[in-house]
Amino acid sequence: MFLALKEIKHEKMRYGLIVFMIFLIAYMILATWGLAYGLARENTVALEGWQTKSVVLNKNANLFMNSSILTKEDLKKIDLTDKEAVVGELQVVAKKKGKTGINAQYMGVKKGEFIYKDQDVIAGRRAKSKYEVTADSSFKDKGYKLGDKVTLNGSDHKYTIVGFVKDAKINIEPIMYGFLPAWKELKNVAPGIEASGIISQRKLSVKGKNFKTYGIKEFTQKLPGHSEQNLTFELMIAFMFIISLAIVAVFLYILTIQKLPNYAVLRAQGVPAKTLIWATVSQSLLLVTSALVLALLAIWGTAAAIPASVPMAFTPGIFLATIGGMLVMALLGGLNPVRTILKIDPVQAIGG
Repeated sequence: MFLALKEIKHEKMRYGLIVFMIFLIAYMILATWGLAYGLARENTVALEGWQTKSVVLNKNANLFMNSSILTKEDLKKIDLTDKEAVVGELQVVAKKKGKTGINAQYMGVKKGEFIYKDQDVIAGRRAKSKYEVTADSSFKDKGYKLGDKVTLNGSDHKYTIVGFVKDAKINIEPIMYGFLPAWKELKNVAPGIEASGIISQRKLSVKGKNFKTYGIKEFTQKLPGHSEQNLTFELMIAFMFIISLAIVAVFLYILTIQKLPNYAVLRAQGVPAKTLIWATVSQSLLLVTSALVLALLAIWGTAAAIPASVPMAFTPGIFLATIGGMLVMALLGGLNPVRTILKIDPVQAIGG
């Protein structure tokens, strides 16, 4: 460690550039991971808020709630408790005159059920009548206000926004909570159609002629673009870790080759090879640790400064995984020149 610190102190510019390169990679990993988690969270945040464990849908809906319909007869065959909520989902465009339309998911619910009662209202109140809605807080961020009257898919009736709700998103679109009668009207369903599906807070296994139960994992994997988006980001993060390994390994190898005469002198003076190896590995860990500290500070500043519309979010696991992964890459990169150090011949390297 002493040798590593002395050398870094002596060659500030050289090692500063290496730290800067690693900092950029660490920052990119954190930013990519934050965006990946933020986007994935916007796909499922409402489902998580509802504490969903099972979803009952029409068998032929291909796990898309928007395409699913359950009849009155279907609902009679299911033993509904206070752990179940009947919902009607419809994709809508909400528009107020003079404002840009917003793609949203209209969620028709029942007053006495948990989805209605558990809405995390941050402004205003929950809807009470057929043509009232509570909307995700992103509506507020885009200039919509309490009392605004909006049309949904060009509907004849206008719907009044009476409240804003926190974390109400599904399929990366904001939710507008209303009631099932309004959903039926907007969707123009046939008589006897009661809902799109059932959200359950327990593990159900009900099955009928027209409907089937799905676990939350299976259901979320079928959300449009969810799996593909996650896989893309995971591959990007993996490539960034590999790039960080390559940068650390290449730079340390070049530096080791340049320092062979110095190492030869130290070996000739009786300094053991393990001391030189530890100096190289510890130098690698110091460089990466310094870069990580800078990257964490930079990403904290970025997360605080970016607009709320950018879905960047973090968990302690993301930070720990990034730090652990980068330190492992540093350790592997630091071990790269070990063979060269072990093969140093003091006489040849000095030129004897």
